[in-house]
Amino acid sequence: MKIAFATQDKECVNAHFGWAKAIVTYEVTPHGHRFVECFDFDGKLEEDGDEDKLAPKLDAIRDCAILYVAAIGGSGAARVVAQKIHPVKVAQPEPIAEILDKLQAVLQGTPPPWLRKALAKDSAPSFDFEDDDEAVHHG
Repeated sequence: MKIAFATQDKECVNAHFGWAKAIVTYEVTPHGHRFVECFDFDGKLEEDGDEDKLAPKLDAIRDCAILYVAAIGGSGAARVVAQKIHPVKVAQPEPIAEILDKLQAVLQGTPPPWLRKALAKDSAPSFDFEDDDEAVHHG
């Protein structure tokens, strides 16, 4: 299962999704976790109602099951959920390593319903490509 973290320093979840300087992704299983990729963002990151700045971030997390953030706006959250990604807000900055350890421990036991749903996203067959085929045939 792939997890994304919105971060300013690549150590802690301490960033608003729209303003995050970086998004780091990890693969987590009951047996461990490994770093997958880091996406760096620059330019205008402050809250300005510019929805387009979310597009590269949404693209970065598209294959993740869970997104950890310090905060996320309503429209950003809606767009994350539309991609079947579960946003999780942390109350205060939390080390990414600790979250990964906790998730790994939860996966070894009985995950709560929201996490089982996120896991199901990972294992469900994907039919996303059907629309693309039609576009090719009729184009």
